[in-house]
Amino acid sequence: MKIATFNVNSVVRRLPNLLAWLKRAKPDVVCLQELKAEDKAFPADTFSKAGYRAVWKGQRTWNGVAILGRGIEPVLVRDALPGDPEDGQARYIEAAVGGVLIACIYLPNGNSQPGPKFDYKLAWFERLIRHARKLYASKQPVVLAGDFNIVPTDLDIYPTTSYDDDALVQPESRAAYRRLLKQGWTDSIRKLHPDERIYTFWDYMRNRWPRNAGLRIDHLLLSSELAPRLKKAGVDGWVRGEASASDHAPVWVELADKTPPKRRTTRR
Repeated sequence: MKIATFNVNSVVRRLPNLLAWLKRAKPDVVCLQELKAEDKAFPADTFSKAGYRAVWKGQRTWNGVAILGRGIEPVLVRDALPGDPEDGQARYIEAAVGGVLIACIYLPNGNSQPGPKFDYKLAWFERLIRHARKLYASKQPVVLAGDFNIVPTDLDIYPTTSYDDDALVQPESRAAYRRLLKQGWTDSIRKLHPDERIYTFWDYMRNRWPRNAGLRIDHLLLSSELAPRLKKAGVDGWVRGEASASDHAPVWVELADKTPPKRRTTRR
């Protein structure tokens, strides 16, 4: 099973890029963030023709999330992160796909900081930590996938001081991510590539893509039920190099099929 996450930075504008990647990469499940489209503008029919069924929570401007299933209908579980009924930003959707519970996450950016946007980021993360704890304790096969807007360590950002004041690298942001991992979640990229500089985002400004001046802010976290099945993990960086590309690249994992339980034999 191949599961991917991709901040598309406008699902309508990047649709040709997205379809080309789907055809080439053939992920079984895809989490999309930053749709920048209302529900009625989501191209569900186009995805269906490409072999993908979808559930989504759209929103104009910067938000919107979706989950695609290749040849299978995702079963919607929730379309908002619990903990604040007044929060109207479309940043979380959860669905069951092929026997795995998929949580698609678009964590707030938090800039500029300090200020109310950074406070919202940290408060949203606290809600995610609380909900993730329940998901992990359920012993279900769960994936937390998406744009976390967190650079976990200095290994996850190119050598620079230009981001020192950015919300993505602040001690509070990194501490929240560590607290999430301490619940038991496996950071799939770091599990298989512990010492490698791997990036998932390259800003459009300052020639950062050609210079490979990137950040790793898109993550796939696996529950204890899924972590033993992790086979491969990577980033399809070629997508970022295409014309009219998103500033993110897809991140993916491959999971082994679930091993059936051994049959008990009775000795006579």
